[in-house]
Amino acid sequence: MTKYLVSFLLLANVLLAENNVIKEEPIVASAIEEISNKPYNPNVDCLILEDENSIICKFEVIRNDKDQDIIIHWISPTGEISRTREMVIPAGDISAYDYRYLDGREGGKWNFRVVYNGNEYTSQFELK
Repeated sequence: MTKYLVSFLLLANVLLAENNVIKEEPIVASAIEEISNKPYNPNVDCLILEDENSIICKFEVIRNDKDQDIIIHWISPTGEISRTREMVIPAGDISAYDYRYLDGREGGKWNFRVVYNGNEYTSQFELK
């Protein structure tokens, strides 16, 4: 008798649940379109770690299913490009890092510049 009661309650629960399903509005496509139309500025930032004798800079972009090419420039306080690196952010990744040692770097305001999709993004830091 108990198995008939459990079966009946389970069936009743399923039937009632079908009637209470909330009809979703087709907002997914409009939400995706709204997100894709918003401009995005990639994030570039540098951190000086004196106890580790290094400067670490990070460049972040939106995740993409294709490789993304970037060019990194380290620009000294005199305006001279002290290092240039071409890097690839692999498909599925969102960031690239580069670092330099503090020793041997001249004091003043340095620029870490990234060229991405024809645009330049810069972070500035000061060495004393």
